[in-house]
Amino acid sequence: MELVYPPVVALAKTMFRVLDMKIEIDGAENIPREGGAVLASNHVSYLDFIFCGLGAQPAKRLVRFMAKKAVFDHKVSGPLMRGMRHIPVDRDAGAASFREANEALRNGQIVGVFPEATISESFTVKELKSGAVRLARSAKVPLIPMAVWGPHRLWTKGRKKDLTKRHVPVIIKIGQAIEMPKGTSPDALTALLKDRLSELLDAAQKAYPEKPSGPDDRWWLPAHMGGTAPLPQAAAV
Repeated sequence: MELVYPPVVALAKTMFRVLDMKIEIDGAENIPREGGAVLASNHVSYLDFIFCGLGAQPAKRLVRFMAKKAVFDHKVSGPLMRGMRHIPVDRDAGAASFREANEALRNGQIVGVFPEATISESFTVKELKSGAVRLARSAKVPLIPMAVWGPHRLWTKGRKKDLTKRHVPVIIKIGQAIEMPKGTSPDALTALLKDRLSELLDAAQKAYPEKPSGPDDRWWLPAHMGGTAPLPQAAAV
């Protein structure tokens, strides 16, 4: 029985309404209504997991996110994360996290993964870790790419958070499951996942209904769209 997750979802939706957020979900039909799946998303803000989870709501699914162990150790977020049955990732004991995620998938859960591992300060898709691919292949479940664009305007790395900002549009694009033929290497599949995430993110960025209000507001756009976010190589350094 889910005692924690549904109230948290309801609270998030109430906050979205209060802030009059313009949220668009495209491709919700690609989320399976039953059975396990790995949901792999880009990462531009500290709020991405909320909106990735929202993307699964039309299918009436709850997503168990893999998140760093420090979030579970926090006195406030820890009980909530455990109550929602998210999966702690200890970088010194990665095998245990993989086993827990694999078990959740085999039990029919959707597991959310941010394969970039950290927020992309360039607002483009960084090089990916292969964990999402390895999880999906090990558990024999679909690997579904997702892109989120907009939450970084509320709270992202290196910027002061503004959680009360109103009328912020958010676009969530969910792609079709990636085919994983036998014999294809994890590296090749991870490269394919990066391409799919980049395509979805590019489409979300181009469809975004707002533009910067002036020169000082161009920080939230990637450099290739005329923004002042650092180029990928500079951001990586």
